Amino acid sequence: MPEGLPIDHEHPLNGTMAAYAQQLIIATGRPDWTSRIEEDGQGEGWGELARGLKKLLGRGGKYADPYNNILVTNSSLPPSPSSSSTTASAFLFPSFKYIPSIPTSLPSETLDVASPASLTTFVRAFLLPKTLHSMHGSVPQSQREHLTRSPDLASHFPATPLVHSPTVFICGHGGRDMRCGILGPVLQAEFQRVLRTKGYPSTESDGETVDSPGHANVGLISHIGGHKYAGNVIIYIPPGLKIEGGEVSPLAGKGIWYGRIEPKHVEGIVDETLLKGRVVKDHFRGGIGHDGEILRL
Repeated sequence: MPEGLPIDHEHPLNGTMAAYAQQLIIATGRPDWTSRIEEDGQGEGWGELARGLKKLLGRGGKYADPYNNILVTNSSLPPSPSSSSTTASAFLFPSFKYIPSIPTSLPSETLDVASPASLTTFVRAFLLPKTLHSMHGSVPQSQREHLTRSPDLASHFPATPLVHSPTVFICGHGGRDMRCGILGPVLQAEFQRVLRTKGYPSTESDGETVDSPGHANVGLISHIGGHKYAGNVIIYIPPGLKIEGGEVSPLAGKGIWYGRIEPKHVEGIVDETLLKGRVVKDHFRGGIGHDGEILRL
């Protein structure tokens, strides 16, 4: 690393992943972004999605909830060819879904809050909690219904389930911190190379192939916290992934966060975590289960 950009090799990594309920990863097709992603992508659907979610879920937003942390992240994976200035594409974990067309419009006087063309409808369908935290016990029943998820609205947003393809995200947010900005692209190339040799070719070419046997999604993402632990890597293991021997992976349906990853570690990470279903403890920052439970060692 260049002088002045040190990596923290002293503090324990376990537990350094901030707890979150879901991670929504926006497909931008770009390898880097400004420091605050909600200020980027003016006139682009992906930029409007980040801004709209910030308004709805951020501090002071209509659906702000400190017990329902939605981690909104940009990625270099390409959006669907059908996306436009008023729609965007995104991955949702640990739900393991890809939604190719998400409306970015917020309700107005001429747009009903439950309209399929509203971002609010998407938030209510996927991002609100299934039940409110016990600390919300004083909220009236009439309001509780508007603060919890409405699964029936999900039918407005056709989604591709991610069953077979592992998804690897590497923080490469150089617009935020150059440690990840330098290491991210190098690690992305190495993960792509190693996965290809293991029978998992990856591509960022068309924005359509996101799940198929023998395919992996590998992309750069924006800030996830902990630049001092670069390289930061998240591996989402799909529920149908099989390991050596033909059994379903013990890590199926989980997201595993790693830190202090260098190119020399990539082959071992792929072998242990993807091919054998094991966590590499020395690099483990935390994880999330299919139902949103936070994983610690």
